Amino acid sequence: MKYSYDTSLKPWKKDLNPQDFTKMKTIKTNIVILFSLMGCIVQAQLKYNDADANFDNLLYVRAANQYESIVQKGDDSQHVLQRLGDAYFFNTDMENAAKWYGVLFSKYENVLKPEHVFRYVHALKGIGNYKLAKAIMKIYTKKLDASDFEVDQLKNNDEALDELLNRQPQFYISNLAINTPVADFGTTYYKDKIVFSSSRDSLRFETRVYEWNKQPYLDFFMADTNNLGSDLAEVVQFSEILNTRYHEAVATFIPEGNVMYFTRNNYSNQTLGRDGEGTNHLKMYTSQLQGGEWTAATEVSFNSEEYSVGQPALSPDGRFLFFVSDMPGSIGGTDIFVVEINKDGSFSQPRNLGPTINTSGREMFPYITEEKLYFASDGHLGLGGLDIFESEIGRDGFGAPNNLGRPLNSNRDDFAYIVNESSDRGYFSSNREGGKGDDDIYSFQRLEEACEQTVKGSVIRKANAQPIVNVNVELLLADGTSIGKTITDPYGAFNFDIVLDCEAEYNIKIGKQGFIANEKAFTTSNEKDYMNTVPMEITKELNKLIVRENGVLKIKIDNIYFDLNKADIRPDAAQELNKIVEVMKEYPKMVIKVEAHTDSRGSDRYNETLSDKRAKATGSYIISQGIETNRIESAIGYGEKVLLNQCSNGVRCTNEEHDVNRRSEFIIVRLE
Repeated sequence: MKYSYDTSLKPWKKDLNPQDFTKMKTIKTNIVILFSLMGCIVQAQLKYNDADANFDNLLYVRAANQYESIVQKGDDSQHVLQRLGDAYFFNTDMENAAKWYGVLFSKYENVLKPEHVFRYVHALKGIGNYKLAKAIMKIYTKKLDASDFEVDQLKNNDEALDELLNRQPQFYISNLAINTPVADFGTTYYKDKIVFSSSRDSLRFETRVYEWNKQPYLDFFMADTNNLGSDLAEVVQFSEILNTRYHEAVATFIPEGNVMYFTRNNYSNQTLGRDGEGTNHLKMYTSQLQGGEWTAATEVSFNSEEYSVGQPALSPDGRFLFFVSDMPGSIGGTDIFVVEINKDGSFSQPRNLGPTINTSGREMFPYITEEKLYFASDGHLGLGGLDIFESEIGRDGFGAPNNLGRPLNSNRDDFAYIVNESSDRGYFSSNREGGKGDDDIYSFQRLEEACEQTVKGSVIRKANAQPIVNVNVELLLADGTSIGKTITDPYGAFNFDIVLDCEAEYNIKIGKQGFIANEKAFTTSNEKDYMNTVPMEITKELNKLIVRENGVLKIKIDNIYFDLNKADIRPDAAQELNKIVEVMKEYPKMVIKVEAHTDSRGSDRYNETLSDKRAKATGSYIISQGIETNRIESAIGYGEKVLLNQCSNGVRCTNEEHDVNRRSEFIIVRLE
């Protein structure tokens, strides 16, 4: 049995199931008198108004039957379909809610308010149809941008929802033996005991039944914990003074245990207080322990007849009081606020915790520790209904909320989380399937979360930074044991679906035919769920024309021949020079210099001049084939200055010996 606010009705009203926060108030019955000129129209309108009146008075089962009858008679107007879906939704009949919201969505998608799409998504999650829920989220993302309704549930969160559904479980949970067929929820620590709220019949007076859910009103009860803190026993009434004819629920105690704050219907002096529209809101009360008895409750100063205040939670030092309200300044249906308790017992002005915590949905049931704020929300991305979140407390305020995942959260309402962080044990409440009653109390043990990581990366060619496809990638342990293999995609990317240990060493090896194999070591950090990114480079094997002579890299081709006394590039010479062009294109950052040499026949000056012309003609040809000018560092003819044998001037040599000195050389200056 939870409580929530609905901004359309002002008080805390059922928003997700019939045990919502609204159980603690009485809703005024609206009497509508309509005039009509036609008797048949009057009769139909009265039937319509009767359904609306039951809906407004939270009699959702009765209203749903009436709305279905109206639809069967041909009225599928937006108002009727919305009310029909809402009636089932508020009564936690998610199957019928999803059915009628689906009809509503198909007929009126373009005019629906975000609130109804929001409920449709929750209903789909409530029946486990996450696929359609994600589709609706995706459809509605663009439309949401134009509204001020800000919830993660209606954003395009495919990957985030998939991650949440597949997250490693962090909790072991157990349904408590003390649960009853009626509502039991809202635990809080009180000395060495647990105080909670329940609709179980206390038999103090004749049993008074809350009309909406046909259960007794909520009272406070107290129970002992077992040694392990996994169950409760010896349930007794907490206080006959504080338990009244109406609802009491959700308490918190100062560290000394002699002052408490709690939620109750606006009920004082045996009278229910109401606002100008006849609505009974919720209020927060405080009581002190004196002489072993709790004193009569008094209101806190920031209550109001016009809005609800409740679900208090004190900080560990007792200085700050967190609570839930739909007071002016709220971002959504219900927000979490905080006040500081002054030394004289007065309170500071309430402060909204802001949009990091609060959304256009509902944020409820805060619980605060030294390091974290825990709360329930249906506005942040969840599994359906209310989910439990935690937010780290830092110097700059509250961190982004983290959904605590399954099995703590379900596709129904999960809320009222409290924890002893030293033992990682605690309690929460839920109306999930498989429980004993309406809302049940569960114990949990938070498991030590394994520190796990994953790895992805990319492979590019070192020469030009272009991605390389179909590279073989192997993941190895530090001792060389292979634990996974994959290949790169067309974008050069790779990814291993393998869980890695934190603070461990790994190696990645890459290889592909025609390339030089490479490997890189990396060490994982101690950050949980971290994705390591390992960029890799690979170098193409040297072209066979690239050789090393006396420690110098050269491109080696057959001799280039020129006509006698000429420097023109002949067709046969061009064919050889095209090999140089291809190699340079294969290595886009290669820079060369061109050298032309002659034999010793002819004058020294003539040979040097002719060889220089031939060197420059060779360089010009290479550039003409698409090679950048700056990649030819120089083109110089040396004549007979650099002979390779003894055939210098005056030395008799054969033609073959002279031919050794006639050559063009392509020396590699830079190769990357």
